[in-house]
Amino acid sequence: MKITLIVTGKTNFKWLSQAVEMYLKRIKKYADFDIKYIANVKNTKSMTFEIQKRKEGELIMSMLAAKDYLVLLDEQGESFSSVQFAGFINGKVMMSTKSIVFVIGGAYGFSQDVYRRANSKLSLSKMTFSHQSVRLIFVEQLYRAFTIINGEPYHHE
Repeated sequence: MKITLIVTGKTNFKWLSQAVEMYLKRIKKYADFDIKYIANVKNTKSMTFEIQKRKEGELIMSMLAAKDYLVLLDEQGESFSSVQFAGFINGKVMMSTKSIVFVIGGAYGFSQDVYRRANSKLSLSKMTFSHQSVRLIFVEQLYRAFTIINGEPYHHE
């Protein structure tokens, strides 16, 4: 199974990039995993939030294939424990899902087109995190999910 994480912009913190890269390497032991970056929308001072979301949405939609299972990381999404998230991932593996794409949207969320295209929404917390820190939280949870699926001693209950 191919798993892709789409994020907006690059991270400003070297330590954060290094931590994300460490988990990226660990996850590749279990799945074909990649992170794709979309550029920040330019000249946003002259745009409404809706226009910014639409432009980001167009970039996101251009990166998707028709058969991708699309999961939006969204504060209004379903909340899982780490074990439940592992079950979600394992369920997609068992259903022979070829490609799952997770997306971290921009500061104002997703366009209506992206919401309509989504197969599901996932909330990492009721708290709000910076888009840069969400990257690290998500890749750590994805790694944790694979260790749970494989019965490895990373996760403790």
